[in-house]
Amino acid sequence: MRTLYHHPIHALSRTARVMLAEKALPFEPVVERPWERRTDFLKLNPAAEVPVLVEEDGTVVAGGLAVIEYLEEAYPDTPLLPREIAARAEVRRVADWFLHKFEREVAENLVGEKLIKRLSGQGHPFAPAIRAGLANVTYHLDYIAFLSERRPWLAGPAFTLADIAAAAQLSCLDYIDNVPWDRSPEAKDWYARIKSRPSFRALLADNITGCPPPKHYADLDF
Repeated sequence: MRTLYHHPIHALSRTARVMLAEKALPFEPVVERPWERRTDFLKLNPAAEVPVLVEEDGTVVAGGLAVIEYLEEAYPDTPLLPREIAARAEVRRVADWFLHKFEREVAENLVGEKLIKRLSGQGHPFAPAIRAGLANVTYHLDYIAFLSERRPWLAGPAFTLADIAAAAQLSCLDYIDNVPWDRSPEAKDWYARIKSRPSFRALLADNITGCPPPKHYADLDF
């Protein structure tokens, strides 16, 4: 069986999980706590980072961007990037916005400080970082609203990797109840469409022992 080593509240891991589901590729999910630096996991990825995909033939694909690109190239029958070069560039631009810019400005400051530090025993949350993350998230919600008002999906007319990347980040943030949905009905409506996709159901079922999500997290009518 194809295996994906991942952490449930990790945006790149979630992106890979949704891509696998959208492409109808069965896999066994294995929760990995990368801060534990298990010897067997380090053999798969010396960087000690999730996700890591192991194919049935033993092929190892390590690292979030490598896994994303591999899945799109190895299994093109259900494409998550358009064929046109300019359109592909726009999908990559929007995906990069959320996988990197959002990660730096929001996720590291909120999910990292409030959840990952707790799970990994790395100390207490840093209050200035949390304040920065809370301030920054509104800017990103406004950008989602800006895009969704002008396009059917974030990067164009079709559902793509850009939508998966953005939803993966917001779902991590929603798990800790830090998305001010009332501020942006447009972003909320877009996310509701993502939540309704069958590929997203496994993410909505995530529940970390001792750190449960808010009641609205898995509610499609949130």
